[in-house]
Amino acid sequence: MILAVSTLKNPSSPADGYRGRFAPSPTGPLHAGSLVAALGSYLDARQNGGQWLLRIEDLDTPRCIPGADQQIWAQLLACGLAWDEEPSYQSQRQELYEEALEQLNQLKLLYPCTCSRQTIASALATLGIETPRNQEMVYPGTCRPNQLKINSPELLKTSKVAWRLALPENCQIEFEDLALGHQSQDLNTAVGDFVLHRSDGLFTYQLAVVVDDAQQGITHIVRGEDLLSNTARQIHLQKILGHKTPQYLHLPLVLDEYGEKLSKQTLASQINTQDEKCSLRELRKAAQHLGLRNLPDGESITIAEWLMAATRAWKTN
Repeated sequence: MILAVSTLKNPSSPADGYRGRFAPSPTGPLHAGSLVAALGSYLDARQNGGQWLLRIEDLDTPRCIPGADQQIWAQLLACGLAWDEEPSYQSQRQELYEEALEQLNQLKLLYPCTCSRQTIASALATLGIETPRNQEMVYPGTCRPNQLKINSPELLKTSKVAWRLALPENCQIEFEDLALGHQSQDLNTAVGDFVLHRSDGLFTYQLAVVVDDAQQGITHIVRGEDLLSNTARQIHLQKILGHKTPQYLHLPLVLDEYGEKLSKQTLASQINTQDEKCSLRELRKAAQHLGLRNLPDGESITIAEWLMAATRAWKTN
């Protein structure tokens, strides 16, 4: 297994200051959009003299592609983006998620839900609520009357139902984004009670990312703006579970010719890292998208030299 530990700093404990991370899903190779997120998070960590971790978010096993993690590692290394600690895998951290779910169970905040997407859509339609394309449906609380405290931890693991987090009334979450400024979201009207454990037995991203960030001592989260809408849910979970809230910085998305977010679902092409010249070209395109200007553009510059210049040029305001 490859271990790309940067020589810039030695790995530190979670209490030693800035700790950032890049957390791709192994559903395919990196494309231009994911490189923007990787580069932005890397530069922010390096400019702040911090640690940069790599986390493989392989929770959704049916969507994961064998060998994609190795391909992502190779692409990052080809671009000079070396991480500071051994990469972590969400698939190897199930016990941590189970413990967090049980903690929420003890707080009487979980309830079982048997609703399908069609059931939710029908309930919303009855209420006259139409969900825009590519937007998450707000859960209308259909199964909320079944809220109860589950006495047996084993039931949480074995039941073929989804487990939702019961939100309090007036659940308004506010935070400051280092790039986008003040943000506010009413979880009740924007999301509703959300799922933490799926009916197929998989933990959701919302729970796993909160547990992982806390356990790894992550202090700063730099990621794409497509994840902005998840932040309020994660801050709410952090508060319930007693975790510190990191600083957030959401980066502008790379869009395709139709104005859609560049993604594997839209068949985005993988970045070309076959040699240093190609890798540097990809890095320069990512830097331009991030608004970095006046970086060295000569043919003789190395990736290491270019990254040092980009780190000096990185701004968060």
